[in-house]
Amino acid sequence: MTVRAVLARLDLRDLLPRRDDYDLRPRSLGADLLAGLTVGVVALPLALAFGVSSGTGPAAGLVTAVVAGVVAAVFGGSRFQVSGPTGAMAVVLAPIVAQHGLVSVALVTVLGGAVVLLAGVLRLGRVVTYIPWPVVEGFTLGIAAIIFLQQVPAAVGQTPAAGQDTLVAAARSVAAAATSFDVLNPDPTTLWALGTVGLVAVVMLVLPRLHPAVPASLVAVVAATVLATATGAPVDRIGALPATLPVPVLPDLDLAVAADLVGAAVAVAALAAIESLLSARVAASMAPGGSVYAPDRELVGQGLASLASGLFGGMPATGAIARTAVNVRSGARTRLAAVVHALVILAVIYLATGPVGRIPLAALSGVLMVTAFRMIGAGTVRAVLGSTRSDAVTFVVTAVITVAFDLIEAVQIGLVVAAFFALRRVAGASSVHREPLPGAAHEGDERIALFRLDGAMFFGASDRILGEVTDASVRDDVLVVVLRLSQLRMVDATGARALAELVGALEQRGVTVLVKGVQDRHRRLMASVGVLDRLRHESHAFATLEAAVTHARSHVARAARGVDVPQLDGRR
Repeated sequence: MTVRAVLARLDLRDLLPRRDDYDLRPRSLGADLLAGLTVGVVALPLALAFGVSSGTGPAAGLVTAVVAGVVAAVFGGSRFQVSGPTGAMAVVLAPIVAQHGLVSVALVTVLGGAVVLLAGVLRLGRVVTYIPWPVVEGFTLGIAAIIFLQQVPAAVGQTPAAGQDTLVAAARSVAAAATSFDVLNPDPTTLWALGTVGLVAVVMLVLPRLHPAVPASLVAVVAATVLATATGAPVDRIGALPATLPVPVLPDLDLAVAADLVGAAVAVAALAAIESLLSARVAASMAPGGSVYAPDRELVGQGLASLASGLFGGMPATGAIARTAVNVRSGARTRLAAVVHALVILAVIYLATGPVGRIPLAALSGVLMVTAFRMIGAGTVRAVLGSTRSDAVTFVVTAVITVAFDLIEAVQIGLVVAAFFALRRVAGASSVHREPLPGAAHEGDERIALFRLDGAMFFGASDRILGEVTDASVRDDVLVVVLRLSQLRMVDATGARALAELVGALEQRGVTVLVKGVQDRHRRLMASVGVLDRLRHESHAFATLEAAVTHARSHVARAARGVDVPQLDGRR
């Protein structure tokens, strides 16, 4: 890469905020204010719930929604993206907190944000387009399952042991609750927890059908809180919350600790980038009349958002698909709506931390359980499973690994599985066909074999193609082989090397090889690996099939007369 190209890639002007990011005309301003208020009301219980679920606490969820929400809205690449704490990030962060402690969160958040910011500066935003749809949906299904399982202990009034696997903790909590449950004298903690979750779920599922515009999750949480407070229910509460934003503080940088957290930071950064870019892409497709987003700028915005969140004591931020969808459907026009959403939550921090602290944890569990179910689109699952066998396998493998092992590993393995099936399909579409010689039949034509190579000559198909040509040539006592290469769409180094070995092997057996139609885009590669050099003469590369067949027939005719065959006037 030239110096000019490097400087061009480092031109950051298109990654910075612009004047046209906002439309302050009264109509657009009003729409943004209303959409921001709506999203803020919807996001409040989710910010609290994801903070609790991640192990960082509800205050961290609120701080992330405010700080990261504003920074990502201003610097991000989407007009409609709403950022903050998300279920997927809570799932990734929970084991990090369990293993390294709560003090590690700030450093992981800052390091992860720096990685995402660097990815944006290096223009890596388009990488997400290489993630296949079954991998994305399998990942989403797995995340939804983990979110649901994480809430099971709180939903049955149990406290799981720290560091337990999510599936194991859920199973043991249910078993413990079932063992201690007595129909005649039920445990009030378990009974109230189950009742609270049930109340929240019913309100969230029924209310949208009656009044779609009402924020069902907020109404459900308020109802559960009022009921628990009025009855003095024995349920765990959120507890005290800070009445102001914390002062920004640089995390302690211990090189030994930072080295241990590099892997966690990379996992956080990968998830933040993937989820944010997918959310921005969904928002662009949902916007009236379509919209565009800048993926590289989006990474810059999300990186800066996590950096700021870490300084204020928050957790890593990502674009939130559900809240972004609410923003679009509420009529947002510009990124001002996302800023307003963050300011609504900031107002709650300064004005309503007392009532918020009395919210039962089981109510937040109910919100997340319903949210997890809504993440799973039954129609989407049916579509993936009913598409192709390879896509269905990729989807299931990604989902299972997400739940049973690790989120980032699930995406990596899902990509490997998808790539395997894709390569197999490409290899299956690559073929070699023996064709009859054009024109009237000539004596000796049976000693000439014309092969047409189709598709891709690459590492996944080269051995099979090589074997078919060799076997047919030996079996039929062929004297001349003509290889038609004009139909090859792709050739890699392995495929070109296989062609070179084929030419060399046939020539050693006394079979003359002629090639026809080497495309200009393949010529350099074939020359560098020796395909053309292994021909008996440079004149054995032809531009037209007629010239190649004429040369082959002349060769066979001279061989039949016992005459040494000179090199004829074939042309490249």
